[in-house]
Amino acid sequence: MDTYIDITVDDLMELAGRARDIAARRVTEALTVQRVMTRPVATVHPQTTLSEAAHLMVSRGISGLPVTDDRERLIGIITEADFLRALGVPANEPHHTLWQTLESLFTHLARHAELEAPDDAVAEQMVREVVTITPDRHIQEVIELMKRHRVKRVVVCDDAQQVLGIVTRSDLVRLFFDRYTGSDSDTGVAQSD
Repeated sequence: MDTYIDITVDDLMELAGRARDIAARRVTEALTVQRVMTRPVATVHPQTTLSEAAHLMVSRGISGLPVTDDRERLIGIITEADFLRALGVPANEPHHTLWQTLESLFTHLARHAELEAPDDAVAEQMVREVVTITPDRHIQEVIELMKRHRVKRVVVCDDAQQVLGIVTRSDLVRLFFDRYTGSDSDTGVAQSD
């Protein structure tokens, strides 16, 4: 090119840093939802009682359950916050800290010591507008959906609304630490709820 460019060591370091950032972004953008989602997913039906759903959540250590119809198509979701709301405990107050929410829960339980197991159907408390994504989408899109809708989980469905998996904040944290520590598995797929 018959010209010379004077490049300093600092210039080279900056170029190397930019190249590293771009390469990392490419890897993350190429990561699909299918590789990150948890599967199989525990689900309940609309007629499942709240007490049965709560027992399933506690026994599996999960905080939300997709609700499916008789054809196993997604029709809603029930979460810990929905249970607290059903009990009259303010769970989604944006100005409440975790400790204030827990304090409200225990205060509520102290006032209602003889609270019976709720026999209401899940359908009465579930949220019907569920944030979903298809398995072929990129993980960055899941993060954007969680931020935009202020949710902790996104249900992965096919075009027929069949539940294939779920991506939670925990899945994303696990992905980050696996990649950060270099212990990334080949599949990247979590197999538990």
